[in-house]
Amino acid sequence: MATLKATRDTMPPAPAPARPADDLVVVPVRNYGRWAAALAALAALVGLVGSLAKNDNLRWDIVGDYLFADLIFDGLFTTLWLTAAAMALGLTLGTLVAVMRLSPSPVLYGLATFFVWIFRGTPLLVQIIFWGYAAALYKYVKIGVPFTDITFFQAETNALLTPAVAALLALGLNEAAYASEIVRAGIQSVDQGQTEAAHSLGMRPALTMRRIVLPQAMRVIIPPMGNETINMLKMTALVSVISAHDLMSNIQDVYAQNYQVIPMLVVASLWYLALVTLLGIPQAWLERRYGRGSAGAQHVSPLRRLLGTAARPTRVKNKEAGR
Repeated sequence: MATLKATRDTMPPAPAPARPADDLVVVPVRNYGRWAAALAALAALVGLVGSLAKNDNLRWDIVGDYLFADLIFDGLFTTLWLTAAAMALGLTLGTLVAVMRLSPSPVLYGLATFFVWIFRGTPLLVQIIFWGYAAALYKYVKIGVPFTDITFFQAETNALLTPAVAALLALGLNEAAYASEIVRAGIQSVDQGQTEAAHSLGMRPALTMRRIVLPQAMRVIIPPMGNETINMLKMTALVSVISAHDLMSNIQDVYAQNYQVIPMLVVASLWYLALVTLLGIPQAWLERRYGRGSAGAQHVSPLRRLLGTAARPTRVKNKEAGR
């Protein structure tokens, strides 16, 4: 009995029962420095907007007159179809070039590498001007048997390469060089075991690439490709140097007549900002769509962050300790 009593006395005390959840209060962490920085930034923004609104040299009346003018809408139509067509051409050709660069064939790899080297290594403005004045190099475009007089098709270069077509070729080929690197990075991000598993099931390399590799690579491809689309929309302004009648070309035609450069540039900026905002909506949806099941796929929209509905760091405080 004495031994049993001593053992009981030396045993550690039983753990206290868990405190109910009702006794705990979740208190958001207060970041006073962050609030001070936010207030300072808002004050600076309000001051800048107020200064622009009261500036008589900005001529808001001219901005309002031309913001919805027919000439502006004509330029917007050209800008939009150039962006869509150039991205379609760039993505299609860029995917082909990316696959060629990953090919074990040294000829395909060399041709793809040379393509990327040429169109990524020269400025886009130079390429636009080159295609716009290609008739100075070749007066006629001919299709036939090389080194013979056999010709299947012949046309004047100026008739084929209109400013719009020249702009499309310059933008599309330049985009293909950058898109190929994005697609190549996406393909290489997929584990090699996926390809080996598909081949073990009897799938051909082309089918494996189309059905297995590319769908998984889209999670890596979508964010930078969405950024490239937005960048393409803005780069269409460069085709004004060959008078392709895009938004910037029409804006330049107007301020060349009325000499109101700043108001017309404000009109262009407002439309570009509106279009870029609209393009960000499908990009965010595609990122959530192809990012399902991956770490970090939870995307919080800027609006939710602004309203404060996103998850915030918190600390737990005991009710009794706070009393």
